Amino acid sequence: MPPMTQINFMTENATLPEFNREAAKGWIVQVAERLGKKVGTLTYVFCDDEYILKVNREFLKHDYYTDIITFDYSTRQRISGDMVISLDTVRTNAEQLGAKYETELMRVVIHGVLHLCGINDKGPGEREIMEQHENDALAILPENIFEENDES
Repeated sequence: MPPMTQINFMTENATLPEFNREAAKGWIVQVAERLGKKVGTLTYVFCDDEYILKVNREFLKHDYYTDIITFDYSTRQRISGDMVISLDTVRTNAEQLGAKYETELMRVVIHGVLHLCGINDKGPGEREIMEQHENDALAILPENIFEENDES
C-alpha cells in the first residue's frame, strides 16, 4: 500500500467477514486511484442491523436499517472516512437480489469508497452512475479476495 494509506477492518456486534484483507486493501486503493484519488485512512466497521440502526438514528436522524453509512473526512485528493456496514442488511439484500453474499458484501465495501471519491446516488440518474462504477470495480476484484489470509 502507498505510504499514508491505512485501511482498518473492525466489528461491532458481528464477526469479521472472511476475505483476504490485504487483497481487499489493494483493490480499494486501485479503485480510488482510477478515480484520481489517494487513500488516506479508511475504517470499516462491520456490524449487525441493530448497531447500524443506532448509528443511523444518532448521527443522521434516520429511523431505518441500511447497508452502509459513510462518514467522509476526505480532503481534496485524499479520501478518508469511516464506513459502517450492516452484515445483516447485506445478507438480506443479496437474498432479495439473487446475488452471492460475498459479491454483495464487496459491492457495499466499494460503494462507500465511491461515495468518498465524490460519486453520489440520490439525485436523478445518479443511481445508475453509481451502479456502473460498482460494476467496474467488481470487474477488477482480485481472484484471491475470498481466500484466507493470516492478518488479524
